[in-house]
Amino acid sequence: MTAVLIACAHGTRFEEGRVVVRELLEVLRATAPAGVEVHEAYVDVHGPYVTDVVAAARDRTDDIVIVPLLLSTGYHTEVDLVEAAGGLPVAPALGPHRVLAEILVDRVRATGADADDTVVLAAAGSTRPGAVVDVERMAELMTEAGIDGPVVTAYAAASEPRIPDAVHAAREAGRRTVAASYVLAPGHFSRRTARGLLAVTATLGLVLVAVSLTIGASIPGLIAGAAGWALVLAGVVWLIVRGRQRARAAARPTSWRPADDEGFGR
Repeated sequence: MTAVLIACAHGTRFEEGRVVVRELLEVLRATAPAGVEVHEAYVDVHGPYVTDVVAAARDRTDDIVIVPLLLSTGYHTEVDLVEAAGGLPVAPALGPHRVLAEILVDRVRATGADADDTVVLAAAGSTRPGAVVDVERMAELMTEAGIDGPVVTAYAAASEPRIPDAVHAAREAGRRTVAASYVLAPGHFSRRTARGLLAVTATLGLVLVAVSLTIGASIPGLIAGAAGWALVLAGVVWLIVRGRQRARAAARPTSWRPADDEGFGR
């Protein structure tokens, strides 16, 4: 029996963002066990919309899991995906996660930032309290991963503080600012983040070192090591799929089983 993994991103009208998401999907397809199909879906902006993808998958199999290609919890994970799932398992957001923190730290270090600089972890923002908790935890993980200076969180929209305000506060303290853009792919929020930083630089005369980070923009680099990007997503997926397998196996012996029992665990 075929199993379906629905990888669901936010959606963007910018083609460069869509390319990044498709590259992530190809990583998943290349590492999926035999018998597991990886389907593309989105919650907003453009199709294929997750509700339609779920409906089509249900016509073929009951073995379906939805994996958000989203960095933090928020309205989409707590409401949109739950409603679209209709009782199907939904994986948690990709972050906070130590591997993402390590990637962010590597990019910050590449700018030449030191312990005297403030790192602004620049996220999209959400009206859901859990999203702020997740981003704040990511800031803690960045410190644990080796950032010596202060790491503060800031947002492009919805949540506080806003990115220009965080940069201004660092300026008032006499510190340079390194901005780590915590977004998955190029799009609306990455551009808003950049605009906010450039406005602060032009207006306040800050010495600003912007980290050009879009997690997922360089797929080969992110999956090259043992702490690769694929493990961030695939590890979560495999735990859910494997748990579902075992529950089904206990109920009926005809439940699907991947040919490679360690497929997602690598």
